[in-house]
Amino acid sequence: MGSYDTLSSLQAALFSGKTTCRKQVQHYLEQIERTRKLNAFVEVWAEEALARADQLDARLAGKAGTPPPGKLFGAVVSIKDNICYAGHVVTAGSGILGGFSSLYSATAVERILAEDAIIIGRTNCDEFGMGSSNENSVYGPVRNAADPRRVPGGSSGGAAVAVQTGSCLVALGSDTGGSVRQPAGFCGVWGLKPAYGRISRHGLVAYASSFDQIGFLSRHPENIARFLEVCAGPDAYDSTALRMPFAPVTPDHMPMKIAWYPEVLEQEGLDPKVRQVVAVTIDRYRAAGHTLVPVQAAPLPGASGKETIWDFMVPAYYVLTTAEASSNLARYDGIRYGCRSPEARTLEETYTLTRSEGFGDEVKRRILLGTFVLSSGYYDAYYRKAQQVRRIIQEQTLAVLQDCDFILLPVAPTVAWQLGEKSDDPVEMYLADIYTVQASLAGLPALAVPAGTHPGNGMPIGVQLIGGFGDEVKLLDFAESIHIHL
Repeated sequence: MGSYDTLSSLQAALFSGKTTCRKQVQHYLEQIERTRKLNAFVEVWAEEALARADQLDARLAGKAGTPPPGKLFGAVVSIKDNICYAGHVVTAGSGILGGFSSLYSATAVERILAEDAIIIGRTNCDEFGMGSSNENSVYGPVRNAADPRRVPGGSSGGAAVAVQTGSCLVALGSDTGGSVRQPAGFCGVWGLKPAYGRISRHGLVAYASSFDQIGFLSRHPENIARFLEVCAGPDAYDSTALRMPFAPVTPDHMPMKIAWYPEVLEQEGLDPKVRQVVAVTIDRYRAAGHTLVPVQAAPLPGASGKETIWDFMVPAYYVLTTAEASSNLARYDGIRYGCRSPEARTLEETYTLTRSEGFGDEVKRRILLGTFVLSSGYYDAYYRKAQQVRRIIQEQTLAVLQDCDFILLPVAPTVAWQLGEKSDDPVEMYLADIYTVQASLAGLPALAVPAGTHPGNGMPIGVQLIGGFGDEVKLLDFAESIHIHL
């Protein structure tokens, strides 16, 4: 009863009486229970989801006399534990927000509920979205269903595993520097980071405000397109949301022009088997009639030697995001909301003990880094320079996209690594983001696409397509069409 990979096939079955919303919810609840050891969900709202399913079934039966079914009617959804849902706990995977219940819903949550989606629970994530492995959570690590000894990627690792195990139709996640795309690649599912501002950030717990973006994971791009259409658009609660209404237009299936960087495939840190899968993907796209264009990143102005954007991508990203994190997370002080240390006796102790006890090691590390790069004497040397590099990266990326439809990249340099393998080396963990941060720094949409498996260990490998502003539907349509025919 739950074997519907697309929302259109599910709704056809619902409207014809072949299944019911209740049966769908029951199926997903069974899947969640069956895969509980993977730790993808931190809370499941079983009774609430079943009650909503019964309401929707009653509407189909004509008993309620309510409006016709919404665009997402019957879709069972999970939400990442940093997306607010009124009356429900949201902790962003952190002890400092333990037990905190949101007073309002994120705009994206309101919009999917208005179109008759069913929210089944909240998924595990790295604390405040800070991590590439989903090991930095107060609820413990998430495990990859393809190999439970390995990480699922982060920070939306719980969302990716929820989709990977068939525990929901679509998962709402968030992407700052690859937090939807990297776990999607590690778990063999589709993951979209829309362009910055395409979806309102209202109700998304902030990590780095000029990067954060709600995104989607699913087993089929059609589902992502449907959710994008519902969630996208201007919002009075978010001044950074794009003010133009979202008007999806299905592009023609004409041959596409796709750029790729030979220097990326030559990098020492790229796993040879990942390189092989990306090279095979390039050949397959070319064989399907598309034009694959090798491009070379230009040297950075003012840099010594021949350094290109690839030498500064990760440093620029982490300087900027840690700076924004140090500011955003200053609000968690034990005074206004969240946890307060019971040992505190003075105002200063309230601040220091609450933050010391409530934040995990990775969050503390990034707050310290961010405070340093914003401090007097270092602001110009680090933060200002990183902003300049960000502008250059955006300009160079847009210049490539002026002549090409998409940019093709690996999702990550390796497949999912063993749990604990990189925990003692944060720099190595940060370098795992090298291919995903380009789209984030440029504010462009990017889609993770399942591309194959590692010949040695069988782990999923994903490729990534970056598009121009407003190209989300073009990305989804192309990727779906090309992979259907490959």
